[in-house]
Amino acid sequence: MTVIEKINEINDVIKEVFEFTQSNETVKSDFDEYLKTIGVGNISLNQMEKIFLPYIFERRINDKSIMEMFLDEAKNKEIAESLVNAESSIYEIKRILKNGFELYNLINEKTYTVLSLTKMTNFRGVYAGQYIVARIFEFRGEYYVIEISSILSHSQKEEAMRYAVMKLVQDPKLLYLHNPEKEEEIKNVIAEMYEKFISTFDKDIILTTNKHADDIIGAFNDGEEVNLEDKLSHLETPKFFHVKELDNNYSNFLENSLGGFASHTEIYDVAVIFDKEKGLYAIPFYETFTKIFEDKDSVENAKQCVQYFLSNESVPDSILARVSAQYSNFMDVVNELLGTEWTFDEMLKECKSTYLKNRVYSSATVLYCSNAFSDVFDVISTPKPEQITEKAGRNEPCPCGSGKKYKNCCGKA
Repeated sequence: MTVIEKINEINDVIKEVFEFTQSNETVKSDFDEYLKTIGVGNISLNQMEKIFLPYIFERRINDKSIMEMFLDEAKNKEIAESLVNAESSIYEIKRILKNGFELYNLINEKTYTVLSLTKMTNFRGVYAGQYIVARIFEFRGEYYVIEISSILSHSQKEEAMRYAVMKLVQDPKLLYLHNPEKEEEIKNVIAEMYEKFISTFDKDIILTTNKHADDIIGAFNDGEEVNLEDKLSHLETPKFFHVKELDNNYSNFLENSLGGFASHTEIYDVAVIFDKEKGLYAIPFYETFTKIFEDKDSVENAKQCVQYFLSNESVPDSILARVSAQYSNFMDVVNELLGTEWTFDEMLKECKSTYLKNRVYSSATVLYCSNAFSDVFDVISTPKPEQITEKAGRNEPCPCGSGKKYKNCCGKA
């Protein structure tokens, strides 16, 4: 099958997906409601494409994406399965090719040659050196770009790196997805750091507070001696409460990371745990959580605390397994507080399915191994270059080195 034949078949499947959203009553009703929710009425074909693609990949009904729902009815299941596995990431454009791009993935640190499903003339104004948020997928040994949702200029490296780091925090496995060499590096780092942690503290868990957690982690990373005597937690009245600094999002992640746990004025407990298989974790309210299974009535906001541990993606299944092994009444208390009738396995399937489907290493360990995380701090700490004053003709190469003409870069009005 030629590339053109593959592209035609892929585009046919995408058309089928659109028809599916209009013929399936459940999906059509949801799509119409989705359009109302985002305030869209009569829209052009171009606008529909920008809305349709994120919808079919990211919208979920009964814990299934639209693409996953379509898979059951797809005529060409091979292509449909390839589309289901499409990944959105941020890339640096290395080269513009005749029929696609050479892209470097800032998140998983691999370079891809991708083919475009549309004519390259649709990408006028896209240049090497820019950063794009794009969704690509693999089909029969070749990669295709199905969506470019955002374009950043070469001068927006900091913002591109911020986006890459935030995506890693949200989904750590993106660093080693399709990159077995990087996963092997992570495994080696975990094994090395685990031995170091045990030799340093003589145990795999330290119960401390947000005022000392950063000092403990920092000293451990720097290989310094740590005196734990005045840094251990002593809960007088176990209490769970909302900590806004833990609500990391794209805009505030770096600022919150630099501020650390200690940036919150109120004191709460934090457990520094080294999981031998998954890496280093800093779990807020861990000790508060365990106190619930000793005397739930003594813990303020006990139900909210349990909900936090079950719903928070940064709390892995292994943490729940650890507490469950410590307290024989674990599921009895969880079910009583939440009004459920789960077994432990049913709870994991319902609340931690991501960890059951994939090997997910800790965010801290993944970031430690990430070039994007290292680079982003270099970017924000490097002094901004002075404004370019060198004169250039409008049609000459821009002095900033972007490769574009001056009139299309720094010479824009």
